[in-house]
Amino acid sequence: MDSKRKNDPGRAVPRTALPGGIHQGRIVASPDEDQCLDAVQLGRLEQSFRDWLEASPRADVRLSRRRILIIFLLIRYTGAKLNEVLALNPFEDIDFDRKSVLFRTWGADPDPGSRPVYLSGNLSREIQTALADPAFRSSLGNRFDIDPAFVRRKFYERAQACGFPKRLGGPEMIRKARAVELMQGNMPLPAVQMMLGHSTPNLTSSYVSFSEDEILRLMKLFMERESARKTSARNAFFGKVQDIQRGDIQTRVCLTTIGGYRVTTVITNHSAEHLGLKKGQLISAEVKAPWVTLQSGEAEPLSSAENRFNGVIVGMTGGEVNTEYLIRISDGTELCALVSTQSSRRLSLETGDRVWALFNCFAVVLHVD
Repeated sequence: MDSKRKNDPGRAVPRTALPGGIHQGRIVASPDEDQCLDAVQLGRLEQSFRDWLEASPRADVRLSRRRILIIFLLIRYTGAKLNEVLALNPFEDIDFDRKSVLFRTWGADPDPGSRPVYLSGNLSREIQTALADPAFRSSLGNRFDIDPAFVRRKFYERAQACGFPKRLGGPEMIRKARAVELMQGNMPLPAVQMMLGHSTPNLTSSYVSFSEDEILRLMKLFMERESARKTSARNAFFGKVQDIQRGDIQTRVCLTTIGGYRVTTVITNHSAEHLGLKKGQLISAEVKAPWVTLQSGEAEPLSSAENRFNGVIVGMTGGEVNTEYLIRISDGTELCALVSTQSSRRLSLETGDRVWALFNCFAVVLHVD
């Protein structure tokens, strides 16, 4: 792909017809990383909203920013339209027991229409916790009702803060990026159509036949699976293949995580072929705790380890032989390191200390979902 084409985020992409006469372009153009944000970039944008929320020392400003964050999260993970989210009554339209949100749509038909969209357990809990805060609850009234122009302006600001073209951070483009993400994750087209609120989702075709209830169950399972895969599990990174360098026997693979970190691994050529790795592919990387070494100090250490992450010790479990450390880096990913208790005494590390977690490229295992 030449550089001119790659750097033009606004270029048109032809629509792609699907089997059985379904036209995928009815929802979005065929998935293209240059036309909307990919999963890793969406993760960076989400982190930008979270950092922005915490950056203000004023409680009233943080309450206002939390409302914007929740609006973003609902659009980002449900694919809803901005006006649908702003019209929500979060105290009535979000069912935390069922982990679902009910979007009500009003069209030319005088009767209101509505559709349920499932939330992951993590997102449901985050919104429920926010709504349980008396100060936040009071600031909301009954709705997320905010001037749409103001919301768009904040979305554009966060996109530009990440170095993205501002239009790619608009609510409509986030909705589009979500649709692309779902299809790339192999969610069936009718489920994507139903989730996004298209009036006539094609529930039967030459290659798929689902009832509406089955589509809803599939949607729920997909959301939970996606959340489990993307949740910052210990010693696990979710990201996008950035570079592949093939050697005579082994292949070096570099991925960029949702938090913007770079993870390098070396695997056999056979493994690379078996996994079907290619640039831009979404994968997860895992490292075992005994392979993670620790070094104290603020400055980045000189080390042969390709993977170096600075974080804060958030937990320690000591034993006669080994001591386990839990380190949280800035994007929320937690790394578990297992060192000898003798080495632990020498390091004199405590909970709250900043520390470097290091591991080499041969310690990383790749997984393709």
